[in-house]
Amino acid sequence: MSTPTPERRLALRIVTMPRDTNPYGTIFGGVILSYIDQAGFVEARTHGAHRWVTASIDRVDFKAPVMLGDIVSLYTLTERAGTSSVTVRVQVEAERYLTGDVLPVTEATLTLVAVNAACKPIPFRSAPTMTPALGTTPGAAGTATGSTPGPGSPSPTGAA
Repeated sequence: MSTPTPERRLALRIVTMPRDTNPYGTIFGGVILSYIDQAGFVEARTHGAHRWVTASIDRVDFKAPVMLGDIVSLYTLTERAGTSSVTVRVQVEAERYLTGDVLPVTEATLTLVAVNAACKPIPFRSAPTMTPALGTTPGAAGTATGSTPGPGSPSPTGAA
């Protein structure tokens, strides 16, 4: 019997704009790296309302350029949840503006660490249901909307 493969989730979707391009009309690699970092945070946040900081990003190889007007989608998957850190895989795809073709752009693995106000690592309690699955409405009947945050953590709803 095989183990089911966890599904990736859409973390970010962005339309590329002129401010993000180089003189050749392609998107700067650093812009994509910034999106990867943001997507990693979105995935880490599903493990609790903590201060998450990026500790590392592994090798990033660009397989295809991202063009002006492309829609960039970043998909995430938690590979590992430790005591104070999570390892997140981020896959980046570009949907071409003129054709609608979807191309893999790059992928990366990030390690994010939960830290306190002094930026020291702290243990966290994983709350993987904090962000509802795609296609569900937060707070809808039968969906989980979060867990009780740990001491010093803000409530996922902003309520005290």
